[in-house]
Amino acid sequence: MNASNLPTLNAALNALSAFLLIMGYREILRGERDRHRKWMIGALATSILFLISYLIYHWQVGSVPYPHHDWTRPVYFAILIPHIILAAVNVPLVLIVVRRAWRGDFERHRALAKWVWPSWIFVCVSGVAIYLMLYHL
Repeated sequence: MNASNLPTLNAALNALSAFLLIMGYREILRGERDRHRKWMIGALATSILFLISYLIYHWQVGSVPYPHHDWTRPVYFAILIPHIILAAVNVPLVLIVVRRAWRGDFERHRALAKWVWPSWIFVCVSGVAIYLMLYHL
């Protein structure tokens, strides 16, 4: 595998993370804590793999400018800017949420997860949208 394959891998990892997050959410709504934990550990692991791959790609390639100068350009940046901000904010927040669950502090885990989960989903889904716009439009 070379650097040119990494954007596709990153999009796939983002999509998989979104799926795992949705499954984890579904299980906690059903009261299935053990299943919830398994899905969420999968989402965390997939997101970590994504971050490693993303950093390797951008270390090798650098920044990739948006190539189109048409009506899609403002749409792209309207998705990209909140994606970047929330992705940066999510890293420490996800770690805090996981730490609270790991320690059994489920009340505080739940209180923060209510905010972090939707943001994490947005980052995953918008990451796929950014990939599609950047490499397939």
